[in-house]
Amino acid sequence: MKVIPFSHTWPYEKQMGDIYLSECPFCREENVLTTMKQRELQRAKEQVKQRLNLPCCLKTLVILEADDDYFWTSEPLR
Repeated sequence: MKVIPFSHTWPYEKQMGDIYLSECPFCREENVLTTMKQRELQRAKEQVKQRLNLPCCLKTLVILEADDDYFWTSEPLR
């Protein structure tokens, strides 16, 4: 697989089993609670593409892979 540039990343946090974005990359809303489940995050870590619908602005983030700190996406977010 082609290397994904760092400009295509967005940090996330896990708290009490929930997955949060400290800020939405599209609308800049703070502390966004996502609908992503632990099994979906695990699949993203296995490099299985996941779609994440953001509840704040109803945009969709296409996650190509994930690590313990960042989502690696299909589009530049920074």
